[in-house]
Amino acid sequence: MKTKFVMAGLSALMLGGSMVGCAANDGGIATASDRAGALASKSAASEAGRAQSALGRKNGAAAIGYAEHAVALMPASAEYRQLLAQSYLQGGRFASATQAYRDVLTLSQGNGKAALNLALSQVATGDWQAARATLATYETVIPAADRGLALSLAGDTPNGIAVLTALARSPETSAKVRQNLALSFALAGNWQAARVVAAADMAPADVDARLEQWAAFAQPAKASDQVAGLLGVRAVQDAGQPMALALNAAPVARDAEPTAMAAVEAPAGPLVVAAPVAVADVPAATGGLAKVSFGPRQEVVQALPTMLLRPAGATKVALAQRAPMPVAAVRKPMAGEWYVQLGAFESPGVAKDAWGRATRRFAGFAGRAPNGVNFRAKGEEFYRLSVGGFSRADANSVCRQYRAKGGDCFVRAAAGDQMAQWVRKSGMQLASR
Repeated sequence: MKTKFVMAGLSALMLGGSMVGCAANDGGIATASDRAGALASKSAASEAGRAQSALGRKNGAAAIGYAEHAVALMPASAEYRQLLAQSYLQGGRFASATQAYRDVLTLSQGNGKAALNLALSQVATGDWQAARATLATYETVIPAADRGLALSLAGDTPNGIAVLTALARSPETSAKVRQNLALSFALAGNWQAARVVAAADMAPADVDARLEQWAAFAQPAKASDQVAGLLGVRAVQDAGQPMALALNAAPVARDAEPTAMAAVEAPAGPLVVAAPVAVADVPAATGGLAKVSFGPRQEVVQALPTMLLRPAGATKVALAQRAPMPVAAVRKPMAGEWYVQLGAFESPGVAKDAWGRATRRFAGFAGRAPNGVNFRAKGEEFYRLSVGGFSRADANSVCRQYRAKGGDCFVRAAAGDQMAQWVRKSGMQLASR
């Protein structure tokens, strides 16, 4: 995907300069082990410096090599593992970044930047459910402006919009918050609300161009496209982090404090869409944009009034009114009692996003009505997503074809399936069977 986003309102991060020093024994005489440790520390610092220089040149591949050497020399350093994770992101290696950020969080459990970047890496690998779990687990240490957009990228646009709406109405609102909210509305398919919110900080002539960019952004060809676009990098084939760098090979202080980081102002530039703050772990590009506790469900978030969003002293914006987007016709379901189940999700809003991804992945679902039903399992509520009305043979055939496109599914008999909530709310009329 070639759509570019300029990052604004961005905090950059720099690794602290403190390194592990040489230890001496009680007698004041350095042993061979002490000398080896000091040499490893010095070599690791040198490799880390080279990695940082490579990141500054936006040479992710070179940075990865140096950072991997630093981690191999000092595997229990959260600082070097975070540098390695940054390098993987810059190099477009999202599977490796996922592993590296998990290691960082094992060493530095309160690191909100690492938690957010872990979620973004999981989104980029197509593991949206894991990304939502990460965002829920670390919700208290991830800034709301970043968590809201990350939720939307992870498929939970209702909660993403709810988080950003509350923030936009608070004294902590900013252009970044409003643009992240507008993009979240676009990802949810609410283009009228996206237009209203985007226009609060933009000239009217620029709004249409922004919405066109977001229309392309909202229809990624691959799971990695959106995160790669925000980071300004190109995703590459990735077999994962080398096994030799696995954290379980080194002693871990599980209650270690997060490494101190210094904030740096990002260069000013035209606002296209604010990227999550944790994206700044990778030097900003000149272009481009546990136990899970889910937040309150909110299927529809009302568009914010323009006056609420407009910064003080801003010129009144005349907003063009657009007619609602037409709803595609849906074919009459086939007569049958067999269904292809596509998954069980935290809410109908997440299931709606999953349906959109499924239809983009597999053309055979085009024009079919999605089905859904609430159910409880182990004390948790879920929303089951399916498509059906098939004969058993047809259901088996559809599921096989969907799996061939990389999807997950299984075939089952009818179990209370009915028209999905978002379809009913849209007022779509379907022929009865």
